[in-house]
Amino acid sequence: MALFKNSGVSFESKNGDTIIGSEAYFQGTLTAKGSLRVDGRIDGSIVDAKTVTIGETGKVKGDISCEICYTRGEVRGNIVALEHVEALTGSRLDGDIRAPRIMLEEGAVFNGNCSMDPSNKTSRQSEKSSSKSS
Repeated sequence: MALFKNSGVSFESKNGDTIIGSEAYFQGTLTAKGSLRVDGRIDGSIVDAKTVTIGETGKVKGDISCEICYTRGEVRGNIVALEHVEALTGSRLDGDIRAPRIMLEEGAVFNGNCSMDPSNKTSRQSEKSSSKSS
């Protein structure tokens, strides 16, 4: 007897999303090659992610390195993004932000320094292309 024959449940991950649920806790360095959504707690760094989204209940105590970062939760650490960082209403950022574009929505709390160097993105891309040709 097949209990799951017509369940319609798919276990395939097509877009590389990683989710840290609201009840989850992670400690250490998290390397996410695709998109990452944090609704739980992370004590450690997030590296190599394409898009990092910190939900309302999400808390990160560590540095974030990604292409794009959206936050509604709490980040205590530095954020380095290749494209942009968006701190939405209700978010709290305690640390430095470095990205070509930074948006702080009304109601977001930010304590730290910010650097918007548009040449950062192009220098990183040229470093990648020169390392591939070597």
